[in-house]
Amino acid sequence: MKHISFESLKEWFGYTRRERRSSFILLLLIAAVAGIRFIVPNHNMKVEMLPGVPVEMVLDTIPGRKLSAGYQTNQRAKTRQTVKALDLNSCDSVSLEALPGIGPVLSARIIKYRKLLGGFASVSQLREVYGLPEETFNRISGMVMADSADVIKININYADYQQLIKLPYFERYEVTAILKYRELQGRLNGIDELVANKLISDETANKVRPYLDF
Repeated sequence: MKHISFESLKEWFGYTRRERRSSFILLLLIAAVAGIRFIVPNHNMKVEMLPGVPVEMVLDTIPGRKLSAGYQTNQRAKTRQTVKALDLNSCDSVSLEALPGIGPVLSARIIKYRKLLGGFASVSQLREVYGLPEETFNRISGMVMADSADVIKININYADYQQLIKLPYFERYEVTAILKYRELQGRLNGIDELVANKLISDETANKVRPYLDF
């Protein structure tokens, strides 16, 4: 076998011994850096910031990185701000049916009860709608609101029996007692007068307060 002379290769490249050693070390360093890029997970990649973009938003776009709790909270808060609550006193049946757990039957009952009351004074009154499960109320209570300014009030000093008994919170004997008292004493000056004279209970007073004018 013919002996290969390295002297000819050295002459070809024109490198000295020191230059060959330096080149060999440089090649080793390049190979080592290239190998590290494949061996070490790329979790500490450089993040280039964009003007006006929060650092949490940029970091949360890195694959495999869990969303920060603060950023998740901020996003949920922004979502709640952008979604407008449904007004129970002005919505129609189609809007109600879009709520989770509310179908055509419950939607019709909610609107019927709204007419009976003269409007919802609070969201909690949805619990009084026949057949509406507590679980459904808990799901939709944060999606709706009740503008009490839309409530139709009854002037108790001029209302007759039919107008007062229509309010579902009044018992028949309470309406009779109110009308009799008004006939004997004249004008009623406030709901506290009804309670003080045992015409209605404290519980009834709290329920009818948003619906009465004096």
